[in-house]
Amino acid sequence: MSSIHDKDREKQALNFIEEVTSNAAEVQLRVLSSILERNAHTEYLNRHGLHGRTDRKSFKECLPVITYEDLEPEIQRIANGDTSPILSALPISEFLTRYSGTSAGQRKLMPTISEELERRCLLYSLLMPVMNQYLSDLDKGKGMYLFFVKSEAKTPGGLLTRPVLTSYYKSRYFIDRPYDPYNVYTSPNETVLCSDAHQSMYCQLLCGLVQKSEVLRMGAVFASGFLRAIRFLEQHWEEFCEDIKRGELNDCITDSAARAAVMQILARPNPELADAIGRECAKDSWRGIITRLWPNTKYIDVIVTGTMAQYIPTLDYYSGGLPLVCTMYASSECYFGLNLNPLCPPSQVSYTLLPNMAYFEFLPVHNNKQEEDLYRSGVISKTTSPKIKEDDELVELVDVEMGKEYELVITTYAGLYRYRVGDILRVTGFHNAAPQFAFVCRKNVVLSIDSDKTGEEDLQIAVRNASKELERHNSRLIEYTSYADTSTIPGHYVLYWELRSSSIHPLQSSILEDCCLTVEESLDSVYRQGRVADKSIGPLEIKVVKPGTFDQLMDYALSRGASINQYKTPRCIKSTPIVELLNARVLQSFFSRRCPRWSPIRPQWIGNYANGNGNHM
Repeated sequence: MSSIHDKDREKQALNFIEEVTSNAAEVQLRVLSSILERNAHTEYLNRHGLHGRTDRKSFKECLPVITYEDLEPEIQRIANGDTSPILSALPISEFLTRYSGTSAGQRKLMPTISEELERRCLLYSLLMPVMNQYLSDLDKGKGMYLFFVKSEAKTPGGLLTRPVLTSYYKSRYFIDRPYDPYNVYTSPNETVLCSDAHQSMYCQLLCGLVQKSEVLRMGAVFASGFLRAIRFLEQHWEEFCEDIKRGELNDCITDSAARAAVMQILARPNPELADAIGRECAKDSWRGIITRLWPNTKYIDVIVTGTMAQYIPTLDYYSGGLPLVCTMYASSECYFGLNLNPLCPPSQVSYTLLPNMAYFEFLPVHNNKQEEDLYRSGVISKTTSPKIKEDDELVELVDVEMGKEYELVITTYAGLYRYRVGDILRVTGFHNAAPQFAFVCRKNVVLSIDSDKTGEEDLQIAVRNASKELERHNSRLIEYTSYADTSTIPGHYVLYWELRSSSIHPLQSSILEDCCLTVEESLDSVYRQGRVADKSIGPLEIKVVKPGTFDQLMDYALSRGASINQYKTPRCIKSTPIVELLNARVLQSFFSRRCPRWSPIRPQWIGNYANGNGNHM
């Protein structure tokens, strides 16, 4: 009976996708009307002159296209405890944190309402029906998914602020979810909800090893997080084997709920399993370690689009070439859509935006042809600084054009109106009437290892702060660029510096090491949390290069088509030949000797709001 019920539910899910994508224009109109009707008496809509009108023409005439900075006064009032209907007629239930990648440098706080959890869960419910069209028997085993909660805080008005996935994992929709044979995980809830990242990782990996023959799919949110788990396994496999051999959990696990849950799975001594795991882990090469330890795994479910694409070669190395599946496209502001061709190569991933999730509009991006050519040839990174004309007409979801790039603009049930998300998307096709998009980049982001998103202005300020230390020692920074080095786990930022000194004495190592730390201290709290608490980012490195190196870099760019009149040093590089060029001219390398300051107790934005200052600095 359950099998028949599952097939019926799967059919309903696929029919739903077909229905909303076939009627995308009508669904979008209904969504907009519903949002405007519900929130008709909110302060924000009335201030902009909408006064209860719900038609699209009035919506576009009255409401401006906005960024987060435009909303900060409203966000501040809600955070401070104002419960009047400012943005939404329904109460704001919490703030979801969004990583900015802008000069503001702090987390953005996205208002949400309770019912949004249901909308997110709807999208989750569509993922496995889509996957089942491509792979069979996924209900015959378990998923080894590494889920983690992150730190929470409260605003002065008492609202929780936390990442969107932490909100979901701590909700009844996850904790009390009904049994679904397609979504049985090796990690007990108690290990996911363990707030100590080290203990949570240890417990989840141990549970995955004990149940290794049952694992059919593996994953984490980001590719970087999944690789961090592999690194953790490299460091602790002997301890895991000892636990499995004895049937006892390591004393390092002190979280009582997680410990009890793991002991139910560990259950009894299993020296045969411990020996089998130990033999594989003790081998010289870890190539294909995932399929060697978890031989029934069919795919790895991680985000490998955007900046996460840099991890694909490493994932291929450890997985033995398993399919890398990107299932959905989502953010703190809104969940957008899903990948209807999940087994496609990562370079071909496109997401179909579901028109029932929000009201979507698109700002055309006008790319500089020379910059586009240099990007495609690998000379510069697509960070990007797209040319968006402020007087451009926004394009409807069903009216976007094949091959063109747009910045996503959303209107949500939770009170974001014509909000620029900052994601640049390229139209790759259509599913029925709904467009499909490839994720191109986050606007203005130059460096990213994990959840961090460092913008060009952030980097410039940090480098400027550090270079002041050089000036005190009769040296100065001539030129610089940067690189996200993911050859190590965790990855780390690399800065290439060309220096000039008026002193006959070389700079002491301690001075450059202090510069590394100053750069890190100058970067935003998301970066510093990754360094200090999450251990998802390694120590920053400064590589001092020979004089004339950046002249050679320009010569290389000119040889690939750049104009000498328009060329400027790229602040981030990604091309292998350029990395090799720079590395060949490195004189010395220096790393931060200690972690930058970061405190989970009192996030900076709370103090700013409490002081009536809307800035996130």
